[in-house]
Amino acid sequence: MSSPQSILLVEDNPDDVDLTRRAFQRAGLTQPLDVVEDGLEALDYLFARGAHAHRLHSPLPSLVLLDLKLPRMDGHEVLRRIRADARTRFLPVVILTSSDEEKDLVDSYSHGCNSYVRKPVSYNEFVEAARQLGVYWLELNRSPQPGVPG
Repeated sequence: MSSPQSILLVEDNPDDVDLTRRAFQRAGLTQPLDVVEDGLEALDYLFARGAHAHRLHSPLPSLVLLDLKLPRMDGHEVLRRIRADARTRFLPVVILTSSDEEKDLVDSYSHGCNSYVRKPVSYNEFVEAARQLGVYWLELNRSPQPGVPG
């Protein structure tokens, strides 16, 4: 592959986006981090629609980090739509959220998430969580090769 597949971060809080970028850099993750700010934009990115139509022949990301509390469409609905489409059914999706609600945890797994990670409060804990996510999902985990949208 000519360039590493990206990681898609679906996050509407600019502070959390910045924290994630810095944590991934500090953890040594080299994959590009693409960011979208709401659920509808996440689906447009994945399915190469609207402002992301230029991605039509681009590979899907290697991993989606999905917040649950998003504008326009929440993370649960995004996850349901990802799992309902053959092109993205096996795409690894990790819920990365501040929610500690049991209902969100159960709903996330019911809708097919691969993992549920509560955002750590401290920066150092977050860097370590990012490192572990990267090692597991980008180096150790094997999943079916995602298709190309279109």
